[in-house]
Amino acid sequence: MTPAFNVLFLCTKNSGRSIIAEAILQKIGQGRFNAYSAGSAPADAPIPEVLEKLTSLGHDVAQLRSKSWDTFTGPSAPQMDFVIALCDTLDGQLCPDFGARAVTGAWPLPDPAKFSGNAAERSTMLNELYASLHRRISIFTSLPFAALDRIAARARLDEIGAGPVATMGGR
Repeated sequence: MTPAFNVLFLCTKNSGRSIIAEAILQKIGQGRFNAYSAGSAPADAPIPEVLEKLTSLGHDVAQLRSKSWDTFTGPSAPQMDFVIALCDTLDGQLCPDFGARAVTGAWPLPDPAKFSGNAAERSTMLNELYASLHRRISIFTSLPFAALDRIAARARLDEIGAGPVATMGGR
């Protein structure tokens, strides 16, 4: 049996995008992937609208919480196979070193904490963000990892991140 891959999703506050990605991968990658998320400046808690959306879509949100990426850098931290940054802008941030084994990629997406508009517009933008992450993670989980070397895996990660993104309400 092949061991599961450890995947870490990063964004600044670890309250929206990375929480959604962790929940999606935890659900569709069962047995083949272990999903984690973290941020450089984590919020006190995930965005309530994000947890409500995930719950309404059948995700278990009991274990989801905002946490620092420092949780994943120490000697007792799980060794990451993939680290995927979801920030739309890095604002000069430098990611910590997750080891030579980790394949990194960038899937820049809009921050739901910055969504504006009425409740219906915010819900629509959150639906679009969820759909975009679900599509990317579905593609990612279908890659033939046994046949890919590190360079090819990195190139595929970047290709997935460069795919078309919904308009997110014109953002």
